[in-house]
Amino acid sequence: MDGDLIIGSFFPIHSVEVSNVRGADILFLISYFLFLRWLHKNYQQVLALVFAVQEINMDPSLLPNISSLGFHVYNAYHSDERTLESSLRWLSGQGQIIPNYSCWEQDQPVAIIGGATSALSIQMGTLLELYKFPQISYGPFDSILSDKTQFLSLYQMAHRDSSLHHGMVRLLVKFEWTWVGLVTTDDMRGEEFLWNLRGDMIKHDICLAYTEKLPVSERRHTESQDMFVPRIMQSSVRVIIIHGDTESLMILRYSQPPHFLLWKVWVTTSHWDITMRPQLNDGYSFHGALSFSQMTKDIPGFKSFLRTVNPAKYPEDPLLKEFWCSTFKELKKLENEEPNECSPNASLEMLPLQFFDMAISGLSYTIYNAVHAVARALHEMLLVTSEKESIRDGETWVAQPWQLHNFLKKIHFDNSAGDQVFLDDTENSEAHYNILEYLFFVNGTEALVKVGQFIPNAPHDQDITIYNETIVWGWNEPKPPQAVCSDSCGPGFRKTPREGEPICCFDCSLCPEGEISNQMNMKHCIKCPEDEYPNKERDHCLPKAITFLDIKEPLGMTLTCVALLFSVLTALIFGVFVRFRDTCIVKANNRVLSYTLLISLTLCFLCSLLFIGRPTAATCLFRQTTFGLVFTVAVSSILAKTILVVLAFKIINPRSKSKVWLQPRVSNCIVVLCSVIQVTLCGIWLGISPPFPDTDIHSEPNEIIIECNEGSVFGFYSVLGYIGLLALGSFMVAFTARSLPDTFNEAKFITFSMLMFCSVWVSFLPTYQSTKGKAMVVVEIFSILASSAGLLSCIFIPKCYAILLRPDENIKECIRNKSNCKIEKHFT
Repeated sequence: MDGDLIIGSFFPIHSVEVSNVRGADILFLISYFLFLRWLHKNYQQVLALVFAVQEINMDPSLLPNISSLGFHVYNAYHSDERTLESSLRWLSGQGQIIPNYSCWEQDQPVAIIGGATSALSIQMGTLLELYKFPQISYGPFDSILSDKTQFLSLYQMAHRDSSLHHGMVRLLVKFEWTWVGLVTTDDMRGEEFLWNLRGDMIKHDICLAYTEKLPVSERRHTESQDMFVPRIMQSSVRVIIIHGDTESLMILRYSQPPHFLLWKVWVTTSHWDITMRPQLNDGYSFHGALSFSQMTKDIPGFKSFLRTVNPAKYPEDPLLKEFWCSTFKELKKLENEEPNECSPNASLEMLPLQFFDMAISGLSYTIYNAVHAVARALHEMLLVTSEKESIRDGETWVAQPWQLHNFLKKIHFDNSAGDQVFLDDTENSEAHYNILEYLFFVNGTEALVKVGQFIPNAPHDQDITIYNETIVWGWNEPKPPQAVCSDSCGPGFRKTPREGEPICCFDCSLCPEGEISNQMNMKHCIKCPEDEYPNKERDHCLPKAITFLDIKEPLGMTLTCVALLFSVLTALIFGVFVRFRDTCIVKANNRVLSYTLLISLTLCFLCSLLFIGRPTAATCLFRQTTFGLVFTVAVSSILAKTILVVLAFKIINPRSKSKVWLQPRVSNCIVVLCSVIQVTLCGIWLGISPPFPDTDIHSEPNEIIIECNEGSVFGFYSVLGYIGLLALGSFMVAFTARSLPDTFNEAKFITFSMLMFCSVWVSFLPTYQSTKGKAMVVVEIFSILASSAGLLSCIFIPKCYAILLRPDENIKECIRNKSNCKIEKHFT
């Protein structure tokens, strides 16, 4: 379109496939078309340019009555040589290549809109920077192009997409995909995306199974079948992230075998138009692909404009006629019909998605804004110039391209859709994204359906939204596919990394004893609280049962019955001794000591009951002290008896002054003195660190044992040791008196009883130390009952036998052995 001021534009309208050749011929063949293919959908970019220029020329408030805009359209090739050639042709004018010489006559070039990719922008910018021509890139935002030391004359229109990688990772997290592949371009933009993506993946334990990089220029699509596409097809990775532009990633389309189903989910950006493909019906493999498309608003009047476009309306436009014929011929072939003369009465609205999209694309939207930015910069420049210089009627205003930079830098306006437009990179906002799903139906039709959105600056839990009910997963798949290196570890298991493999590849190990995992794929198991324990599956904690030696349980009931039985038996024996208190056997060796011993043994049996039942502050305080005191009285009584037996046989002369030691009060003093010492020890123990109720949560994994903490361990063993010392003394004295002549010599029985008593308590100490919880209480109760029963049986059972079963012998012995009766008088 002619005009006073010309905007140059470079759009990828055709693609060139270079055959697989060898040798020096490639340098020649790479500069010429060996196979030309229309990229039909990209023609919307040309129409966005036409619409914007027409809108500006019809606006009386822009460049009024002085200048009109025109444009020239060039094809953008992914080849360094072809891009340089096209740029030189435009700079020279009239399609000729004459460096540093311009053939432009009336139409004055002012700016270039181009750079659908970063590679094209860099290739063009290197040349255009020499002439200070403003270059407005409408492709994806690239931080490298913001370097004004290299690209002072280049401006970027697109929104920043620095959050794109985060949106993709959020999508992976949403569907629990942790094992994915990546295909990206082999340039700085691709490297930056890879670096950011990998860093964000590490935070969420997502791994890249592989990374494939595509060359950005001078590609041979047909060679890709020997490159990475077979690896992608054979890989078990189900989810593949695609990052790059349409032309760079067209290699996937050229390399795809017809009707070959890859059964993969592709996650891509709108910079790769997934609907563009070389074959007509090869969309099966990309069915279900998810695309992050930058949000755009509808430009008023643009769809109406597209509906009215046809070659008849623009007869002077040969490119439109060529596009029209190519498109509708391909459509007829697709429908198995004979093509007519280019369908002159057809409409773009009739075309399927693979040929044309009536919804404005992100690139077309950016082109529209770029044209308006140039026009407004020219308008500002015109106003400044008109203030300084008068422009006569009919005189053409000449704008030098290098003068436009000062005005482009300051451009800031609202477009017709209501969006703010900047050319200053620092003020570019973050892009917002619609998540679209590509659907390819059995009848060959296709569609892009919105299934979610991603808003980078929204709160974390609200930044991504997925409409699960709208998504179609592959072919007859009811739920999202699994994209994992290893199967998930369920509750009760933890992930164990495999040596030398990525973190996403792991084995599942059962949680250790005492720990659980209640979620999927936990790295570490967690310990249950102290009052809980893991269940059998180790996926949740159960409250521990509170337990103690209860009288209701069989063991507690058995010990209680035994204690009561022996205490009743002891009481019966005491009754027998009282009933036959005047017999020789009862009177022998101080019957008061016998009464005291029997009463203390009864209390010994009964004190074991303090150890049965739920421990309280009172029972804990009294159980050990009561046990210590009654056992001290019992053992000290035996000690006194043993001493009296020895003294009785040593003091033969009744007139000896030593017989004073045979008086009853002496033996009573021995018992009292020994008991007072024990009372003192117990008092000190209770005063310093008394026993108290405590809980044992470690002895049994499933139980909390309520027990008595002894407080001062030293105090407990002092009391126990004192009893042992008395028992050892009684044993030694009795042992020396075991051979004294007497039918009912108690020294023999005391020796056996003390031997049994000491054996029980010597066995008690290591057993008590090696047990925990209720077992400790049971051991102590058993020791109390066993030692008490030993004393009772060894000392009193033989006497009861003689008293009850041999009463005649009892009387006869006393009558027959008068000397013995005389000795017994000293004992009574």
